Amino acid sequence: MSLVLLLLAVAVVGVVVAVAAGRAPAGMPAPVGSSPHRPLPLRELVPEDLDHVRFSVALRGYRADEVDAVLDRLRTELSERDRRLAELGAAVAAGGLAAPASGARPGAAPTRPEEH
Repeated sequence: MSLVLLLLAVAVVGVVVAVAAGRAPAGMPAPVGSSPHRPLPLRELVPEDLDHVRFSVALRGYRADEVDAVLDRLRTELSERDRRLAELGAAVAAGGLAAPASGARPGAAPTRPEEH
């Protein structure tokens, strides 16, 4: 009798694992979105763009494909910005560009020293 109960328990655990792993046809249905998806704009990103991104919430959480697309885009743009910053840093180090004065505001035009 105990052997039958043990085999039954093993079978139940096996079915539960198969359903949880998605290998059995009794898995959950495809996720359905419940909120509007607002992707990143198709232009160079600014920090405020990330404040407005929304992902559709599905039965099991966010849509992984939407999250992956945003992360891929962010990775690409950050890599491009890092590359441009490295190029600009190399140009400044080589004397090709004048570095802004330490008290200068970011984005302000560089000033020339007055000649006497």
